[in-house]
Amino acid sequence: MSEIKKINHVAIVVGDIDQALTFWRDALGLELHHVEDVPSQKAVVAFMPVGDSEVELVKPTTDDSGVAKFLAERGGGMHHLCFEVDDLEAKLADLKAKGVRLINETPIELPGRKMAFIHPKSTGGVLVELYQLI
Repeated sequence: MSEIKKINHVAIVVGDIDQALTFWRDALGLELHHVEDVPSQKAVVAFMPVGDSEVELVKPTTDDSGVAKFLAERGGGMHHLCFEVDDLEAKLADLKAKGVRLINETPIELPGRKMAFIHPKSTGGVLVELYQLI
């Protein structure tokens, strides 16, 4: 059985990463670790470590992504909560067996990690990401 290890990150959708950094980095004092283009998610992400977790600022790179739709409909704000797990496939199988609605029934693989999303209709309205380091 797969275990949740920790909160990996909280993702916040922004229209402009540099503008958002005036609060998160300059006012709040979080250190910007790096910015990464994530083509599979049609986004650019700024990573700011906080203890064992991160705050991620997510900016859409296209108008047709889920992040772009979120930004257009709701404006910027908290997009999802991510839990790190030790066995993503096992956790997805367990959730599916329990009738949880998944956005991704199989993991999306990225360099050094894999991830999958749980539909907000199963979580009380919160988009939840599951994440495994590989």
